[in-house]
Amino acid sequence: MFDISFSELALICVIALLVLGPERMPQALRTLGLWIGRASRTFTTMRAEIEREIGMDEIRRQLHNEAVMDQLKRLERDVKGDSAANNAPTAQPSAVAPAATPGPPPAAAPAANGDTTNVLPPR
Repeated sequence: MFDISFSELALICVIALLVLGPERMPQALRTLGLWIGRASRTFTTMRAEIEREIGMDEIRRQLHNEAVMDQLKRLERDVKGDSAANNAPTAQPSAVAPAATPGPPPAAAPAANGDTTNVLPPR
């Protein structure tokens, strides 16, 4: 919270012990703890009261709802965009046939009599 390292805290304790002495040190630490507790409770109470007065819960809910609605709208646009792309007409075939690509020869059609010796298995 205050970014105090252990060595700095130990130095503060040693100086306090030297200034206050071992007799008054426990009472001083107890009093310090009470002050810190009271300040913390006061801060928490003030924060809750301010949040209640300005309606922070309602604002948080509204922001959350707006974020959810934005996500739904984005998803709806994505789905509509995908379905529009799928329903789009295909491109017209070009008049020029593409060059033949080297590769394995096409599979032969099975014979009408059921002979399947020349048929390649599907890929």
